[in-house]
Amino acid sequence: MDCLELRRRLYLRLHLAGGVGALTIRRLVEHFGGVEAVFRADGRQLRAVDGLGPKMAEAIAAVDDRAVDEELAVAGEAGVTVLCIEDAGYPVALRHLPDPPPVLYVLGELLEGDAVALAVVGARRCSHYGLEQAERFGALLGRAGFTVVSGGARGIDAAAHRGALAAGGRTIAVMGCGLSRLYPPENRKLFRRLVDEGKGAILSELPMRVGVKAENFPRRNRLIAALGLGVLVIEAARRSGSLITARLALEQGREVFALPGRVDSPFSAGTNRLIADGAAMLVQGIEDILDALGEVGRNLAADGAAEPSRPEVELTAVEAGIMEHLALRELSLDELAERTKLPTHQVIAAMTTLALKGLVVQRPGGIFAARRQG
Repeated sequence: MDCLELRRRLYLRLHLAGGVGALTIRRLVEHFGGVEAVFRADGRQLRAVDGLGPKMAEAIAAVDDRAVDEELAVAGEAGVTVLCIEDAGYPVALRHLPDPPPVLYVLGELLEGDAVALAVVGARRCSHYGLEQAERFGALLGRAGFTVVSGGARGIDAAAHRGALAAGGRTIAVMGCGLSRLYPPENRKLFRRLVDEGKGAILSELPMRVGVKAENFPRRNRLIAALGLGVLVIEAARRSGSLITARLALEQGREVFALPGRVDSPFSAGTNRLIADGAAMLVQGIEDILDALGEVGRNLAADGAAEPSRPEVELTAVEAGIMEHLALRELSLDELAERTKLPTHQVIAAMTTLALKGLVVQRPGGIFAARRQG
């Protein structure tokens, strides 16, 4: 057994210990200077680690090689690869989390290019419009060279995965359960296609036989947020797991995008609120996303990622005046009102219309810019 294989087994022993989470495992490894040193420590030394009490020390001691062998056997039967945080194939983005998964279960294949990814999330219960847009953006992002990351759930998630595959792109589904119990069952054909066609991977940080539990999904969402350069929220109610993903993305320094929806639709209440609060950029096309991603977006746009140019649209005198100012620099609503000498409410109305015409994009902090046309 080589050194890395030994360390992988030791990480798995820690991972299988009941009540010992990712943050505690990170503290243990950092405190003792390596995973091997953790298992050379006695009970007193273990209890000296911040957040580790007698019960956790006992749980670590209770996991033996037989439990590790059994977990690896279950993974092997399912075709799942087990990675530890020290493996070369472990996603770099996850290493930078405060609580990176010490062990990651992978069904399928992860590639270096999957680092250029965007998460697409939304409601399980969604409108027909939401499904159409999720599939549309999944396809656009996949065609552009992004790996589409989502949660494999019903509704928006599944549509985004389907769109990426239909466009010949790659996609990653992050599960809130163990990989021997892929959920939901109606998406198993989609998951099988993803793996069989070599177009991505299904990931989980949970042991193989862990079932579906509501408390696992918020932790799953932090992985979805971390794996992408940004998160696009298609549809979300006011209280939605997708909004948790958006918040986590902001905390991780990722871009957050949201697709506007009908003001009278409960499915769009969360996304519209993200936009109104300045927490997310209003998105109508992939150009909005490419604009916000800086050099990565410019490189992908140069490779033909943008959607075809929209036909010319007619502008009112007010709209044309605003666009002249935005052509020079990005401006806030107050700055636009000052420069155009127009009442703020009139500027707001015009900006809404310009956004619907696909001519402007909203940046974080309520800043507006002219959108680059494909």
